[in-house]
Amino acid sequence: MKHLFIINPAAGSRDRTLECSREIVQLCRDLDYRVEISKGPGDCRRLANAAARSGEEYRIYACGGDGTLNEVAAGAAGYGNAAVTAWAGGSGNDFVRLFSEPRAFCHLARLLDAEETTFDMIRCNDSLALNICSVGLDARIGTDVANYKRLPLLQGFWAYAASAVVNVVRGVSQPLRVTLCGQTRDEEMTMVCVCNGRYYGGGFYAVPDADPRDGLLDVLLVKKITRAQVPGLIGKYKAGRYKELPEYITHYRTDRLEIHSPTPTAVNLDGELKMETDISMSVAKEKVRFFYPKGLTW
Repeated sequence: MKHLFIINPAAGSRDRTLECSREIVQLCRDLDYRVEISKGPGDCRRLANAAARSGEEYRIYACGGDGTLNEVAAGAAGYGNAAVTAWAGGSGNDFVRLFSEPRAFCHLARLLDAEETTFDMIRCNDSLALNICSVGLDARIGTDVANYKRLPLLQGFWAYAASAVVNVVRGVSQPLRVTLCGQTRDEEMTMVCVCNGRYYGGGFYAVPDADPRDGLLDVLLVKKITRAQVPGLIGKYKAGRYKELPEYITHYRTDRLEIHSPTPTAVNLDGELKMETDISMSVAKEKVRFFYPKGLTW
């Protein structure tokens, strides 16, 4: 088996390339491994895909945050010879919060002694995402987090909070037409959140019951709210208590949905920004092998 470490120097609050490389040399001297450094957006996906297409058995380590993991998973999805994991070093590390001990993903020694499962992916038009996709206010917030995460005292949730304040000021709702579960809703909405995983945004617990193996997407439709209502709702939303807000949030479980915006709107795919008017999301036919430290549960 080959081991590929893809390091994203742009992940997190600082560049961890040197310390990751030293740890790899120390712990992997008896393994068949190589290290690649991402040079920009899309490079992690390209490197993972090249390894997967080789046909050789690979374990691929996404050395960074959720954006890095998403690119690596998208590159390897659908290839039975390649498994991926997160060597967590980002500002949020949200996907691995699914597991009973998220901090274990920070330790390479534990990732080298791993178990494996298979997870669903989200197909969004011509792209793939592992964790959570969103449209509307949430998408603008999520994709702007990178503008704040390397500022002093603004890591993790606080970078998300800073982005939220700025984007709430810009505007909360927009017209959207959403078709799912045999229904069409055509109205002003604040956001649409489509979940394969459970956490995003540095600790927002969107749908506590989401299961990335069940072949379904958990979708939250948030109706139009005002700026004044945001502070009173965001705490419950962050804690996964959306069921306490039925007058604002509707939960659906489906394998596909369609979203239309009259003008190009932000779509957030695990931190990657797309601008679209017609958005088709579904459970992808491609699955991804995922390995994790032995003994963990979710």
